[in-house]
Amino acid sequence: MSAESRLFELKLELPIAPKPIAVYKPLVVVGNIAYVSGHGPVRLDGTLITGVVGKDLDLAAGKAAARQVGLAMLANLRGQLGSLDRVKRIVKTLGMVNSAPDFYEHPKVINGFSELMAEVFGPDDGIGARSAVGMGPLPGNIAVEVEAIFELH
Repeated sequence: MSAESRLFELKLELPIAPKPIAVYKPLVVVGNIAYVSGHGPVRLDGTLITGVVGKDLDLAAGKAAARQVGLAMLANLRGQLGSLDRVKRIVKTLGMVNSAPDFYEHPKVINGFSELMAEVFGPDDGIGARSAVGMGPLPGNIAVEVEAIFELH
């Protein structure tokens, strides 16, 4: 089943693809590799999920924010590539959690992103190499930021 078909089947609604807030491109394609800049958790109404995970947000809210990052990234991929069906697989993810100093569950938070990719691209092509780290403040106090590398057809 294609990624576009899965998106429809799962009844996933993508937010409007976020525009860059600084001097960068949201996505750069080199050969058959798409390098996707860091994305934040953009809701359908364009607002951002903010707060420190482990202080303002619990693990479940952090994981939901990471899933929302995935939806925003899918919106940008679709917008830039024309269709999610151009994506062959995810290669690498870097997940950054706006984390309280005593919060250590970063991988569980980033699972929100990774589980979404597996749902959309399948269990083989939707799971790649990954790092999940805690950070001091993220831009605009967003809860989660994720950057990723995808292989294209």
